[in-house]
Amino acid sequence: MTQPSLSVVVPVFNERNNVAPLVGEITAALRGRIEFEVVYVDDHSRDDTLAVLTALKADVPELRVLHHQAQSGQSCAVRSGAKAARGTWIATLDGDGQNDPADIPKLLAARDAAEPAVKLFAGWRVQRQDSGSKRWASKWANAIRRRMLRDDTPDTGCGIKLFEREAFLDLPYFDHMHRYLPALMQRAGWKTVSVPVNHRARTSGVSKYNNLGRALVGIRDLRGVAWLIARSHRTQVREL
Repeated sequence: MTQPSLSVVVPVFNERNNVAPLVGEITAALRGRIEFEVVYVDDHSRDDTLAVLTALKADVPELRVLHHQAQSGQSCAVRSGAKAARGTWIATLDGDGQNDPADIPKLLAARDAAEPAVKLFAGWRVQRQDSGSKRWASKWANAIRRRMLRDDTPDTGCGIKLFEREAFLDLPYFDHMHRYLPALMQRAGWKTVSVPVNHRARTSGVSKYNNLGRALVGIRDLRGVAWLIARSHRTQVREL
């Protein structure tokens, strides 16, 4: 297989019915456009998600499958995928099928048109297909985050993103960090861009989050990220 320039990383937990359709959409969106690989990270699913993924490898040469020996969360799964990825750029998608793989070429086009200092292209769900309570909670969470972190990003919770692998792996790692990538990239001295993307209703499986749980964890995380930003210091380095 040719060395890919793009790795599509998809974290999954109990998504057996969404795996095959999403893999098919990813390959349809990217074959003939770019050399790519698809890296699925199974976060120790309790259903047969892993078996479905393993069977798909026979028909999808671009597919690679990683398996967490213990359930470790979405941020850990994204990082596991990024560390194993062979591409210099990484696109992420949620495994529930609500992100549209057809938007990946749009993010790649935005990257190609941007200045080199932009290392993250974040999806922006302008028309979310979620419940009213979920949209309301997300609206207020985004407003609070933008006020505290000043990351100028309308939607950090969108699972579809495109970022440079090296820049991502240089960021401080912590649980739930995937929700704060724009602020963390900006802290590292890079620029970020939000790109409007499609969003779809979930057709199978159930959400792994609830509004109260997100809120309680989010308060602690916001304080931590704000502390990281306040304590950051960057300087130019010149080799003699």
